[in-house]
Amino acid sequence: MRVEIEKGRAVGRITAPPSKSMAHRLLICASLARGVSTVHGVSSCDDVLATIDCLTELGARFEYDGDTVRVTGAELSRATPERPLACRESGSTLRFLIPICLLLDKNLMLTGEGQLMKRPMGVYSALAAEKGVTFLQDGNSIVLRGPLTAGEYTVAGDVSSQFISGLLFALPMAAGDSRISIIPPVVSRPYIDMTLEALREFGIRVDWEDDHTLRIPGGQEYRATETRVEGDYSGAAFFAALKTLGSDVEIDGLRADSIQGDRVYESYFRMLENGIPTIHIGDCPDLGPVLFSVAAAKYGGIFTGTSRLKIKESDRGAAMAEELKKFGTTVTVHEDSIVVYPADFHAPDEPLSGHGDHRIVMSLAVLLTLTGGTIDGAEAVSKSFPAFFDSLSSLGIKETIYDA
Repeated sequence: MRVEIEKGRAVGRITAPPSKSMAHRLLICASLARGVSTVHGVSSCDDVLATIDCLTELGARFEYDGDTVRVTGAELSRATPERPLACRESGSTLRFLIPICLLLDKNLMLTGEGQLMKRPMGVYSALAAEKGVTFLQDGNSIVLRGPLTAGEYTVAGDVSSQFISGLLFALPMAAGDSRISIIPPVVSRPYIDMTLEALREFGIRVDWEDDHTLRIPGGQEYRATETRVEGDYSGAAFFAALKTLGSDVEIDGLRADSIQGDRVYESYFRMLENGIPTIHIGDCPDLGPVLFSVAAAKYGGIFTGTSRLKIKESDRGAAMAEELKKFGTTVTVHEDSIVVYPADFHAPDEPLSGHGDHRIVMSLAVLLTLTGGTIDGAEAVSKSFPAFFDSLSSLGIKETIYDA
């Protein structure tokens, strides 16, 4: 899909999309609970639908009423999937569900699309070897067989918090207490805290023994509940960027007390308005593309903690460097840092590419409101924010969408 965006100033109010990060977590907890839970504010984005499809294969049932979903929990021990669990391109789905699947003493297959299976999975393969369970990765699939048991787990904290969250979903159901020791540094700590918040809502207790150790009592049961998915700071960041670049946009639907790590965009955008700052994004890598865009249109910036951008839906540092060059901006990509240099920012001299990455597309769309231009591969927004272009249009930005 190609989208053509006209230069314009966005004006109006927008409601933040629901957090897909929290939706994954709440839907998983609801699917592990005995009884019926109600989850309000569930997005229909591709990643969340992948999680729902996989949980359905494990025996959970879902009934929809608009953005409200009633979830009847699965009796996991009786799960008999008739087909592989299709995780599509969702890293959260894959990494969250692997330990849950490993609780079972039966063969299960998970599949992925796009770049998903190229993302690092060494944490789980090493744990599987240590614990004597099956983890076989081949091409676009992983075959698992447990049972995963309670005990001591040591996990590197500088790869992805999703591995830790996956264990946190599964180990409370094991017969015995467990402990996760996290080798520092711990990246994306706010995402671990989001998992703990979701677990508490469903009656699961996990305690921090210290800054790097989680204690997980075993034999716990998830309790059905009614809850709501909060607004997404990651998705809201694109509209806040419009305001930073001169538009008049207000954002509703965000919790002031949210623990989402991406809420730091508020302070980071202020820094980019006032000079050439050095910003560490190790705890909020999803903000990388939109921060680079704002830096390109402002005064530049130095970004550290960027190494994990290589293993997202695209190599986000390289992709943004390629696209920002079309605006006249120079970007240098290093092993764990990215520099956006001040430049004579101008309209792109050729169509932009979305690189199959939802956050690249949305970040480039923000810039095109300043210059006008086109983006190829704009359909990637369906991964996290299917209504993005509708929302942009509602703020008065003129766009034309062409099917591929």
